[in-house]
Amino acid sequence: MSELGERPRFEHESERLVWERLEGTISSDTRLIANLRLTSKKKDHELDIIVLMPEVGIVVLEVKGGSVSVDEQGRWWTSSEKRRSRSRIHPVDQARDGKYALREYVERDERWSDSSRRRVRWGHMVVLPFTDLDDDFATTDCPRWAISGRGDLGNLLERIRDVVLEQETDNRVPTEDDIELIGEILTGRHLPTRAVTEEADEREAVADRLTQEQATLLNAARLIHRLEVRGGAGSGKTILALTQAKELTRGRGKRKPQRVALLCYSIGLSEYFKRQLAGVPRKERPAFVGCFEDLAREWGITEFPERNDTEFWEHGLAARMSQLAAALPEGRRFDSIIVDEAQDFADDWWLSLMRALKDEETGGLYVYSDENQRVFSRFGKPPVPLVPLVLDHNLRNTRQIATAFGPLTPMRMSLRGGDGAEVEFVPCDTDDALSVADDQVDRLLDQGWEPSDVALLTLGSRHPIQKERWAAEGQAGYWRSFWENDDVFYGHVLGCKGLERRAVVLCANAKPDLERATEMLYVGMSRATDRLVIVGDPMLIRAIGGDQVAARIGLS
Repeated sequence: MSELGERPRFEHESERLVWERLEGTISSDTRLIANLRLTSKKKDHELDIIVLMPEVGIVVLEVKGGSVSVDEQGRWWTSSEKRRSRSRIHPVDQARDGKYALREYVERDERWSDSSRRRVRWGHMVVLPFTDLDDDFATTDCPRWAISGRGDLGNLLERIRDVVLEQETDNRVPTEDDIELIGEILTGRHLPTRAVTEEADEREAVADRLTQEQATLLNAARLIHRLEVRGGAGSGKTILALTQAKELTRGRGKRKPQRVALLCYSIGLSEYFKRQLAGVPRKERPAFVGCFEDLAREWGITEFPERNDTEFWEHGLAARMSQLAAALPEGRRFDSIIVDEAQDFADDWWLSLMRALKDEETGGLYVYSDENQRVFSRFGKPPVPLVPLVLDHNLRNTRQIATAFGPLTPMRMSLRGGDGAEVEFVPCDTDDALSVADDQVDRLLDQGWEPSDVALLTLGSRHPIQKERWAAEGQAGYWRSFWENDDVFYGHVLGCKGLERRAVVLCANAKPDLERATEMLYVGMSRATDRLVIVGDPMLIRAIGGDQVAARIGLS
């Protein structure tokens, strides 16, 4: 349960939208409570949002997202992109039953009954923030004033006030003292949150601490200007690269502030870097943050062909950027360049980066790599010698997950990510893998994982929802959704290197002859920090990952 002043986490975008709309319009003496779970004698109730208003009343809101409709028999239905089908719902019953259960719970509490307080006004309302409603909408169980749609959000608070005037005019309005007491009765009396997220929170806190401790390695290497940091998945390379970019930009001790470029291969990871750096002080923010294509745009290149034009992306673009780099004025060059996911940079790309340094002989070049995550047929390497620094600790994945993909890592790793659930393998035919993976996503949600904690990643063809989101939002919008949406993320392992989700369903819907399949399996398995479910043909998994991986995920 969350109250105003905290930041509740919502399962659905619709609930978050309604909460934020109310949060911006209520008075200081009104209280909001979200995600209240309540057990009565008859059943369990989940109350989306409760509005407690002195001198008005208490209203329970049932919020339904998606497209909601009512058929001629008065039955309510909702449809969503995720399920691709209609589902029967009972929003009015949920709102009304939740109101009565909550009222009974409060009035049975000795703090209320011992004070001999008379009943106050209670109401219930259905809110459909993504559904348009006609002004004359009405059903036998829901008059128009008891339901608000998309067009009513502008005056939602006024409509909530009107509900208690229509529903319970015989009871008295609550005083500020009543509202305060009801809040005290409800605080701390809700059902606990699911253990899976609590355990994940704790593991994440430990991993963050260990990763920051590992950043002390940068102090030991502060006199080295050409460095390659090597480490397997979960070793904290990305956080270390980010930390180094901030420290070089800020300067420390006798080291002057530098003009720094922080680059990576994937768009998703570059979006992560940008978001992490957006809130830091300007003196710690690198001069450039993004992928190689972003740097090309920064230097004035505006036209790009399709992604399958290998000649352009690996050679033509690099040649053009080398020319531009050579002509850069001193003020636009970099003192140091940091590259994460360096194993995926094409050979020709490095020349333009070196030419962008203020001093090609002594300028800083810091490379973070994992050769076993080389999922593209590129074998580029920096044209200068680098001092190697090896990270041999896995900090981000549970021991169970790290053990499962351990045979695929470039080195033996010390596992420090804590204990979690065993990796689960769900056998199925390759043709059925997407459907089975969808079922496993639903199962994770039923177990208590938040939608924003879950990702479905494919090895072969992309999930239909990923294709739809990409087509609707474009490349940049799709990757922003990884961070902004409170929904399950659908992606492909090729685009998710450097990124992670607490719970991952890895869908092995690939063909046996998939190029660099072993590296892709390694990337996919290592994206999960706390819970990993693999779906696919056992023979395919064994062919890709080998006998050791097969044994560690329970294949006989």
